[in-house]
Amino acid sequence: MLAYIKGILEMKMTGYIVIDVGGLGYKVFMSDSGIEKLGNIGETVKVHTYYKVREDDISIFGFNTLEELKMFELLISVSGVGAKTALTMLAVCEPTEFAISIISEDIKALTQIPGIGAKSAQRIILELKDKIKKEQQIQELTAATKGIKTNVEVAIENSQKIDEAIAALQVLGYNKKEIEKSFEKLDKEGLSTEDLIRKGLAILGK
Repeated sequence: MLAYIKGILEMKMTGYIVIDVGGLGYKVFMSDSGIEKLGNIGETVKVHTYYKVREDDISIFGFNTLEELKMFELLISVSGVGAKTALTMLAVCEPTEFAISIISEDIKALTQIPGIGAKSAQRIILELKDKIKKEQQIQELTAATKGIKTNVEVAIENSQKIDEAIAALQVLGYNKKEIEKSFEKLDKEGLSTEDLIRKGLAILGK
């Protein structure tokens, strides 16, 4: 079982890369967005890996982060979701966004992913909701002992603050679409609800 591969990036192709490790070239399948995030040809790179072994197929799939690898493993555990579909989903959906979509049962968000229809989205939610909640509970327990928040917790908290700020600005007479457009211009990370309202007003008032 390969946990990761670290070596010289020899090739970047559509859908896969080749990494040289001590004279051996490993063909590693990745999403195109994942490949773009890697270094340049000739540089040392490290990718986390999933080693797939079947009677007629041995393949290595690579990921930039452990979160992406975990998302991939969860996706391929769903009936009807293969490795190619999972890589496509990784290319357009961040692991944190994916987890929030599953926990909140947001079918609409999942159907925005190419190749995922309403029935597939429902199946993914049905089969993964409990698994992701269990993973989140483990992460929260671990994070609590260290006094830190998980990525999912932070994302949900930020989303709640944005919703509260939008509601407050609507009360002040602004249109929801205008408010959302103004927030797109903001670096919202770390801002309180009050900060969001104040900065939103500054943009809307121009």
